[in-house]
Formats: sequence, structure tokens, C-alpha cells
Amino acid sequence: MFVDSHCHLNFPQYTEQLDQVRAEMAAAGVDRALCISTTLEEFPQVHDLALRFDNFWATVGVHPDNDDVLEPSLDDLLTRAALPRVVGIGETGLDYYRLEGRSVDDMDWQRERFRVHIEAARQTRLPLVIHTRQASDDTIAILREAGQGEVTGVFHCFTETEAVARAALDMGFMISFSGILTFKNAADLRDVARFVPLDRCLIETDSPYLAPAPYRGKTNTPAYVPYVAKQLADVKGLSPEAVGEATSANFEELFSRVRAA
Repeated sequence: MFVDSHCHLNFPQYTEQLDQVRAEMAAAGVDRALCISTTLEEFPQVHDLALRFDNFWATVGVHPDNDDVLEPSLDDLLTRAALPRVVGIGETGLDYYRLEGRSVDDMDWQRERFRVHIEAARQTRLPLVIHTRQASDDTIAILREAGQGEVTGVFHCFTETEAVARAALDMGFMISFSGILTFKNAADLRDVARFVPLDRCLIETDSPYLAPAPYRGKTNTPAYVPYVAKQLADVKGLSPEAVGEATSANFEELFSRVRAA
């Protein structure tokens, strides 16, 4: 069976489709999904999914790209992280892709928000779900500084270089691959996937985004995560079933509260 380690099933695309999404997951052999928070405002909906369905879990966090939302305090994150079926902190990190006329120096609010999430992970011992885009140097540096070697987690939807993957692995993080791995122009990323040890890999959809080939351009769904597993299996010379088994075990190891629920 497969695990979708990162999706956004609270988004409007799924409001009237959740029963169908869950039926398609079951038919595709996808038995669990982690529903990711991107704002404090949406956290109640994300958490409700985890409370309603025994194969969904939740995280709490505020995405670095969201600048017109409630700013999370450490207490905000710690309080929500203590709730049932919350298994991680994030997604969090840095994103310098959409500067919209600002400079990297202007993004100190993102860096401070990231530090708050790291401290929440350090205090709760929950894994971080890291988003980084065109900001990998600062992401790694802040993790090393603020995490004090006491935090772990996953770099989700990985699109960075082998050097960034190596730095993340050296800090104890896992690497998660999305449908991007199946794209024709992703040969460099497939090389990175070949480099990352299988026992440090996760797979995800990032639904509703980034549907894998042959569904590219359509609304993504956790039922499509086996296509990511197949591509990762091809890269590593394994069967999709072996990749599914390994990444599911990795998911349980990283998000250890899942085993206790």
C-alpha cells in the first residue's frame, strides 16, 4: 500500500468530491494521507479531516508564501500541535520565488516565521515539513542555526540539487518526491532521486497541484501517488511495490505519532 505524505484535501476542489477521492484512493492502494496546514485560518478544516477519517492525519503550520494571514506565535503552534492526530509542524520554510518587487533582504518576516516553526518542532519533537524554493542556502543555514541539531523532518516536493539533498540528509531529514519526478523535463531531479537512499525517501502528490504524467495539468489526487512510486521505482531499479513498502515504513518512522494513533 502507498502513503501520500503531503496533500491539501481541505481545498475547495475537494469540498463536494471527498467521498470520490477516498474511493479512488482505496482502489489505487493508497491507504493513508497527511493533510497539510498552510494557514492558521484553515487549520480547523485540516484538523477536521484527520478527526473524521482514521486514515488521515494533520499538520499545523503557515506556508512561507502566505503574507496576508494570521502570523503564528510559538504558542499558537504548540497548542495546536498537542491536539489529537496532529503529527507534524508545517508546512514551513522559505520561498524567494515570488518576491513581487521585494528583495531577499525584505523577506526577513519569512525567516522569522520559519524560526518560530523550528522552535515549535524542537519543543514538541515533531517533524518539520519543509518548503523551500529558490531559498535553499538560507533554508539550510537557518535549520542548522535554529534547530541546534535537535529537529528533523522532510523536504517536501523536492526540486533542488543533489548538494541540497546531501545537506538535508546530513541533518537527518527525509526527501519527498512529487509528480514532478514524472515530468519529461525532470531528468536532473531523477538523478537526485537516484542518489537519495530509499530509506530516506517519501512520496507525495501535493494535491491539488502537480499531477503526475499522464494526468499533468489536471487536478491532482492522492490516488495518483502510485505514479510517483512507479517513477521512483524505475529510477532505482525496483518494483513499485518495494517503493510503496519502503516509503510507507519511512512515513511511519518520521511521523511516529501515526503509529500511536
